[in-house]
Amino acid sequence: MPENELVVFTLNCWGLKFVSKNRKDRIIAIADELSHTEEYDVITLQELWVYSDYEYVRESVAKYLPYAKFFYSGALGAGLAIFSRFPIIATEILPYSLNGLPIDIAGGDWFVGKAAASVIIAHPVLGQVQVFNTHLFAKGGEDGPEHNRAHRLVNAWEFAKLAKRAAELGRYVIAAGDFNSIPTTLPMTIIREHANLIDSWLVTHPFSNTPSDTTPSPQEAIDEFGVTADSPVNTYSAGKGLDPTARKFCGKRLDYIFYRQPWSQNSSNLAVLHCKDSRVVFTHEVPGTTFSFSDHFGLKSVLQIRMPGLTPAADFSSESQAAWSAQPPETSELSDACLSTMIQALTTCYRFSKSRAQKELALFVLCVMLLITTAVVSTWFPHPWLNPIFILFSVFLAWLGTTMLYEGFLYGNWERNALMNIVEELEIYRQRPQDTTR
Repeated sequence: MPENELVVFTLNCWGLKFVSKNRKDRIIAIADELSHTEEYDVITLQELWVYSDYEYVRESVAKYLPYAKFFYSGALGAGLAIFSRFPIIATEILPYSLNGLPIDIAGGDWFVGKAAASVIIAHPVLGQVQVFNTHLFAKGGEDGPEHNRAHRLVNAWEFAKLAKRAAELGRYVIAAGDFNSIPTTLPMTIIREHANLIDSWLVTHPFSNTPSDTTPSPQEAIDEFGVTADSPVNTYSAGKGLDPTARKFCGKRLDYIFYRQPWSQNSSNLAVLHCKDSRVVFTHEVPGTTFSFSDHFGLKSVLQIRMPGLTPAADFSSESQAAWSAQPPETSELSDACLSTMIQALTTCYRFSKSRAQKELALFVLCVMLLITTAVVSTWFPHPWLNPIFILFSVFLAWLGTTMLYEGFLYGNWERNALMNIVEELEIYRQRPQDTTR
């Protein structure tokens, strides 16, 4: 690969054991496709939860991507993996403060420990590049309710802080993954503006976020608007009950590749990253089958490395040449309206959490009273054959009471403390001197 290019690929593999359809066949197909391409310098995968699946992918691409890292988090693992052509010199994973509720077993976000994973690679031209891979909290759509979407806002804020800090330490930043948010939503605004990240898709498709009254065709939605999920073209989305946004736009753009320069007081001497090409890939069906590679499509971005004093290549489009000639801004900040909306969502979630905890603790007390009553009644009941029923009922009450105690007291306090910490951070951010933002 040319030393003046960095090719990045990201894909949500939908690799849940026992749950995801055709998982083994799809993982094998994904690995084979990646091994035959050999064009990527960095690959970030999400929902790759089964370690043997990761090993298969790693062995398949090891010939041209010899460096890899599988990340552990939560009870079931983060499902995140990064593969690199260049040496990995450091790794890190930071679980998000809030990831849904322990009682939400169907959602599963709390159990997997959604996190921001990263590696630092040693690039021969750029030096240190910190590559982030993440998968944000799934529930809590664009329309709320406020207490539900607050957890994804927390994820976005914490992710943006990490990316910004990496740039302040003098590293180039590449951030990819499944952000579970369409481009116009508040979580994406936080990530772009607080971390000053550049959306690679928008560099090459500058009008794809422009509202349209017409519904694109499924292929136009992919090619022009970067749709990566809930597409009618995807076999796992076809016929699925979709929300109004997905129906109107033939899917959603949920997967992103961002990048930015390191912060420097003398940025004119630094090489500049610029997205030359960005496209949705893995849109075809697995060869020889009738199903897609995943319930998401992949995203590929080609980042050109511009050395100081050079001009854009002749094969760039006019829009790309214009973007290339402009230095990326060194400063960015969240608007007061954005901060107010975030604080409102977090405080609403705080009040909802407190109310929910009171109900759960009341249910815990009720379970204790019922357990005592069951124990007393079972000793006096004249029919011994009913004792097994009383035992099963007692086990259920003990489980429910313990769960409500944990959820209402321990987790409830954890959630509210995390929410208040971030609200206070946002208030401090709002009151900071304006010239301190980078």
